[in-house]
Amino acid sequence: MHIVITGANRGIGLALSTRYSDRGDTVTGTSRDDSAQLRLDVTDPAQHAAFAEQLRNQPVDLLICNAGVYLDKGHTINDYPADMWAQSFATNVTGVFLTVQALLPNLEASRGKVAILSSQMASHTRAPGGSYIYRASKAAVLNLGRNLATDLKDDGIAVGIYHPGWVQTDMGGAAAEIDVEQAVSGLIERFDDLSLATTGCFETYDGQPHAY
Repeated sequence: MHIVITGANRGIGLALSTRYSDRGDTVTGTSRDDSAQLRLDVTDPAQHAAFAEQLRNQPVDLLICNAGVYLDKGHTINDYPADMWAQSFATNVTGVFLTVQALLPNLEASRGKVAILSSQMASHTRAPGGSYIYRASKAAVLNLGRNLATDLKDDGIAVGIYHPGWVQTDMGGAAAEIDVEQAVSGLIERFDDLSLATTGCFETYDGQPHAY
């Protein structure tokens, strides 16, 4: 399998890249700098065009949209500048769409799959307050993924949206519930199980349907 992973230079993305490589898959990892195989700032349309050109005629079996930011972590309601909203949505929402758009010919060539990492914080059933930007952006990318699943089904491309768990990474913090290996093991199982029969799913890393 040829697997493309955005944000593959650290945390969950790096661990996924390592696990897939270890099992013999071909992995193309991206990062905003030069710390992965290919450079891709998911907010930059020009870099997407260059990225697509680098992968021209290479079928992609699985695209994992993992790159994301949590810029408003720990902020209070009076500390939400407009540019923080714009930057967050550019990465967490627009960046996902641009990545899928750029690699659509590659996905069509293999009738591949798209896995979008969202969060339980996207669910409207969980509203404890705070983290307004992150919650809103993850809800938006959940909606994006559900609609992509509808539009890409006739092309044979399945789309799944996933909550990776509260993970002990730079973003999740040391107090998080599970470690990276637990999250990655579960996610790989979910991605392997994704099919046209389950396209549009919103699931947790351990296989539980998540409330929208």
